[in-house]
Amino acid sequence: MKFTERFNECLQLTKLKQSEIAKFCNTSKQNISNFKAGRSFPSIETLYLLCECLEVSADYLLGLTDE
Repeated sequence: MKFTERFNECLQLTKLKQSEIAKFCNTSKQNISNFKAGRSFPSIETLYLLCECLEVSADYLLGLTDE
């Protein structure tokens, strides 16, 4: 799925640790791992925070745009 591919790409490009991302998004490291593996997907609220933290748009993470 596009989200999983793009989320992993963003994780590789960021200097943040998964634990820092989890803290910023008010979620657990396990949830970040599940998003990374494609086992689950973030809620709208968590998606918003992920986008802020990773400095990307939700459209990009969801595969709606290439920017």
